[in-house]
Amino acid sequence: METTIVIYAQGLLKSYGRIQALRGVDLEVRQGEIFGFLGPNGAGKTTTIRCLLDLIRPNGGALRVLGIDPQANPVAVRSRMGYLPGELHFDEGMTVERALRYLNKLRGGRADWSYVLRLAERLDLNLKMAIRNLSKGNKQKMGVLQALMHRPELLLLDEPTFGLDPLVQQEVLRMVAEAREQGATIFFSSHILSEVQEIADRVGIIRLGKVVEVAETASLINRSLRRVHLRFRAPVDPRELTGVPGVTILFQDDGLSATLQVEGEMDALIKKIAAFQVVDMEIERPSLEEIFLAYYERERVRVNST
Repeated sequence: METTIVIYAQGLLKSYGRIQALRGVDLEVRQGEIFGFLGPNGAGKTTTIRCLLDLIRPNGGALRVLGIDPQANPVAVRSRMGYLPGELHFDEGMTVERALRYLNKLRGGRADWSYVLRLAERLDLNLKMAIRNLSKGNKQKMGVLQALMHRPELLLLDEPTFGLDPLVQQEVLRMVAEAREQGATIFFSSHILSEVQEIADRVGIIRLGKVVEVAETASLINRSLRRVHLRFRAPVDPRELTGVPGVTILFQDDGLSATLQVEGEMDALIKKIAAFQVVDMEIERPSLEEIFLAYYERERVRVNST
């Protein structure tokens, strides 16, 4: 069965004066998936999202959202999506309810108000409060609610759990997962790698304005890096292990135990330790955060050496 591509970007370019924010972004997001978009501050995450919405216009490249060119028909694109910006602004004089009802009116009254009330209850958000009196966390809850309340077919979420306490973060992630179960496609950026690991089907990593990696979340975690804990019956000279390609010693105790980081295949290490009396060996898969940080450390070293 053919997979529908909901977000398509090819060679996307964007500059702010002399600053080149996007240097040829290539992306494909499939219908019905949760796609996590990762990168450090300044990598181009928010700029990419704003181009998708036609809030800013790229300097070059091809772009389609829901099969539509956002520059040719931005209203058609926005009418079918929910958007949570990284920097959220509302009329401070309104109550939460009045602002949400106003947004719903702009969207043609598509939201079922009983559904809005259920979302507000789950987020513990008081709709009668004036927006000026909301904490930063409650303003973020309001932003999440307005993005979800009309059940859009595409969600663009820029740091959806930013400023929320851990329990509310988990509730927001459940809401995102439920939106996908109801048929929505979700594209979200985040600095919290554990939440991307928890719910994303695929991950894209952007660095210096280019997408440098796209992979299924599970396959990204299961490859490349492993942490190996070893215990030996007799002391082992650590130099015997550091000579193995891809192996770094993270911890070593009197030669009787060692913790190693292994990049790539395990075959060379297994052949090396077969020469010693191994009492115990434990292999630990890395978290997405460890892979992300290791990837950027390698890139930093490469850039600094050129």
